[in-house]
Amino acid sequence: MSEQDSRTPQDNTCAQPLPAVLVLADGSIYRGEGFGAAGSVLGEAVFTTAMTGYQETMTDPSYHRQIVVATAPQIGNTGWNDQDNESRGNKIWVTGLVIRDLAHRVSNWRACRSLDEEMKAQNIPGIKGVDTRALVRHLRNHGSIAAGLFTGAQAEQDTDVLLDVVRNQPPMAGADLAGDVTTDASYTVEAMGITRARVVAFDMGIKTNTPRNFAARGIETVVVPATTTFEEISELHPDGVFVSNGPGDPATADAMVETVKKVLEHKIPFFGICFGNQIFGRALGRKTYKLKFGHRGINIPVKNHDTGAIEITAQNHGFAVEGTPGEKFSTPFGPAHVSHSCLNDGVVEGLALDNGLGFSVQYHPEAAAGPHDANPLFDQFIELMATHAHGPEHLA
Repeated sequence: MSEQDSRTPQDNTCAQPLPAVLVLADGSIYRGEGFGAAGSVLGEAVFTTAMTGYQETMTDPSYHRQIVVATAPQIGNTGWNDQDNESRGNKIWVTGLVIRDLAHRVSNWRACRSLDEEMKAQNIPGIKGVDTRALVRHLRNHGSIAAGLFTGAQAEQDTDVLLDVVRNQPPMAGADLAGDVTTDASYTVEAMGITRARVVAFDMGIKTNTPRNFAARGIETVVVPATTTFEEISELHPDGVFVSNGPGDPATADAMVETVKKVLEHKIPFFGICFGNQIFGRALGRKTYKLKFGHRGINIPVKNHDTGAIEITAQNHGFAVEGTPGEKFSTPFGPAHVSHSCLNDGVVEGLALDNGLGFSVQYHPEAAAGPHDANPLFDQFIELMATHAHGPEHLA
């Protein structure tokens, strides 16, 4: 069992530091100081390369059951505001946070409180003073791994005891987590100005910026629970169907896959993001698999094989669809192809039916914080609905 004490001086206050330790299932130990809420949590240790947007990351439901390691050396500079949350109810979904240094002062005109205060309020523990460069190298080389973050008296327990706790948690592979994050009941986000169309959006862990992007384009979005049936959404007479991002293993989402198949059979325009891309892939007959350490950040290059354009994208996924860049394949709904791929490793980043009725991307065109290169994908979906309108006259 390797152990590394990566504590660094954080400030000159007289407050007694809260002991904290991050324990990885492979026996690696990283010690530091606790911040946020006192307590202990279990989850999958993953890292994000984003230099900004920690609030959006922490409130993204796709990070459910994950302990997030920030590669940016200092976190908390901009504090916490009430506008940038990506979850309904402003809930923090990350299980825990691992950082090098916690900013001593908040410096942003929109900040309402500090990161530390918000984490305390939502009972989210963190560990600071960790050599995150060494930790990220470890995760990059060995892959995302089960972990536990322990603070206070629990951090002082025998590490073999803590390691047993970490190793006995359920794995992320095979985890069906959509039910944990989806909405309990349907709700509607009204269009801004004249309503051009209605989209039914399956909430697999949807970010608030998605219906906001639709609304800005005149689209009414009816957000429905992940368990909603095709028959139920048919009663809403959607002009298009959308499947959102979300946590967990797409191999467990059999019911959602069957629903998407019915959407495609009825020739209803389809758009999927992230988890929605994996669901779309499965509906087209492709398999999914777990990545070694995933893609998490806001600076990941993707090639659009349909246009040849290179986009810098925001991503957050630990699973992917099998395939090769530009690959063409047959489906029950007609020919399809891999429309996008990651330039870092060739991972599938988008799929499309050749007839244009359905497409998806693995990255986040709605991302905030993040680049806006992919934002026009929402316009592409609206054009698709207009082209294949079989409902309201106003789509013309």
